[in-house]
Amino acid sequence: MKLYSLSVLYKGATKANLLKAAYDLSSFSFFQRSSVQEFMTFTSALIAERTSVGTRASVKEQEYLCHVYVRNDNLSAVVISDSEYPQRVCFTLLDKVLEEFSRQVDSIDWPSGNPDTISYKGLDIHLSKYQNPREADAMTKVQAELDETKIILHNTMESLLERGEKLDDLVSKSEHLGNQSKAFYKTARKQNSCCEIM
Repeated sequence: MKLYSLSVLYKGATKANLLKAAYDLSSFSFFQRSSVQEFMTFTSALIAERTSVGTRASVKEQEYLCHVYVRNDNLSAVVISDSEYPQRVCFTLLDKVLEEFSRQVDSIDWPSGNPDTISYKGLDIHLSKYQNPREADAMTKVQAELDETKIILHNTMESLLERGEKLDDLVSKSEHLGNQSKAFYKTARKQNSCCEIM
């Protein structure tokens, strides 16, 4: 999972104006980086121009996903990621960047601003922080922990069965289960066995 580009633009009447951008092109060769950066800048502007005001969109281009959010005040942000990066985390990042940008940069500067005149340092920080969505986003972090717990529980049950004991044998030997519980288990086991795939 990787983020390559994070841009803030102002959507004008005819074209989108790049205000600030940050790039992580370390996965590209040194000689390709300037071309890749130009292409990502062009793509970000094009997507912002073609997206309606007040909407969010995701556009797939080869193995990349471009996520855009154009607010009602024409301030927009675009993040370019690989196809594995979670979409929800991208839109959370775009919300956060636009909110922070609009607090720090006066709206009078948006229509005429450019990367040299806009003094906003947050893009590089956010781009680096969000490279790992599990660390940056609380919901993704909780989901990852739940997945790990599920894997641990699954491995624990398998390790019990690997020692040569079958769950059926354990149920029949158990002193703690009443006869009704054992009968219920056997009936449930028979009902579920009809659907097994061999």
